[in-house]
Amino acid sequence: MRGGLITPRRLAIVGVSVLSLVVCLGLAWWQWQRYESASGTWQNLGYVLQWPLFGLFPAFLFWRMRTLRQQHAGAPPAEPERGVGPPPRPVARQDDDVDPVLAEYNRYLAQLNARDQETR
Repeated sequence: MRGGLITPRRLAIVGVSVLSLVVCLGLAWWQWQRYESASGTWQNLGYVLQWPLFGLFPAFLFWRMRTLRQQHAGAPPAEPERGVGPPPRPVARQDDDVDPVLAEYNRYLAQLNARDQETR
């Protein structure tokens, strides 16, 4: 995405995100009123905490799609915040010699692939 360009699509996404947040904050306020009433329960308080998260979800989704699109396009991604999560761990590859069942399954798949290539 080109930075600084205002498009109808972006305006629509921002509008939906803001509308979602406003509606969900209204629902959280309504649940708070229910919690404070004589018939209020802890479930109402739980909804008070959940509704704002539901309202923020479209904004998070838009941010996530934008980040993935930048990564896919080869653009440098936005700088992540430090200390937010654990560093990525390298994926350990399992050697076929360690697991004989996996080695047998891989040989079977190789045979099926070879047969499929012969018929084409």
